[in-house]
This record gives sequence, C-alpha cells and structure tokens, in this order.
Amino acid sequence: VQLVESGGGLVQFGGSLRLSCVASGRFFNTNVMGWFRQAPGKERELVEQITSGGSTNYRDSVKGRFTISRDGGKNAVYLQMNNVKPEDTAVYYCNLRGLGPFASQNYWGQGTQVTVSS
Repeated sequence: VQLVESGGGLVQFGGSLRLSCVASGRFFNTNVMGWFRQAPGKERELVEQITSGGSTNYRDSVKGRFTISRDGGKNAVYLQMNNVKPEDTAVYYCNLRGLGPFASQNYWGQGTQVTVSS
C-alpha cells in the first residue's frame, strides 16, 4: 500500500491550504484515513480522521478551522485547512488504518511540510 500526499507549502497566518492523499494498493474497505502532524521536538499527533463510514474525529485545536473529507472512489482523503496559525506548522502525514479485525493494517505517507508564517 502506498500513500502519496500533496498540497503542503508555505502559507501566511490566517490563510488556507488543502492537503491531498491518494492511497494505492490492496487494503480492506473498512478503514479509517486521516492526518497526523509532527512539529520539531514534539510527538506525532492526530489532527483529524474519517472512517469509511463517514465518522470523523479531530483534535480540539483545529475545530472549526480544518475539515477532513474523503472520496471512496478515488481512495483519497483531503484536509482543508482554513485560518491557519503558526502553531499549525509541522510535517503532516497521511495515515490509513484498518478497523476491527483489520487493525493490523497501518500505513503512512512520506509527509508533507506545512509552514505558517506569522
């Protein structure tokens, strides 16, 4: 399974950015796709994720600013980032993980850098 991310870059405080991730290969349809991020010197943390059934989960600091969506037909997940802040600066990683009995399937993208200038 391969996850390919795109859309990172430099954005100004209060601006917007859209990250995309496309999955290829063989994986179970019952899964969760999402975005994690890791800032220098910090642990990787969940940003937002969405199940194949459409349920979402996100961290409080991005509530009302970031929106996750997925296109099952394209095996893609997107993260719309609005009103970004300097503390959103990090490497963003796409993740695909199986659910239930398929939880051993856990894949990561290579990461895309997001830098917010103040």
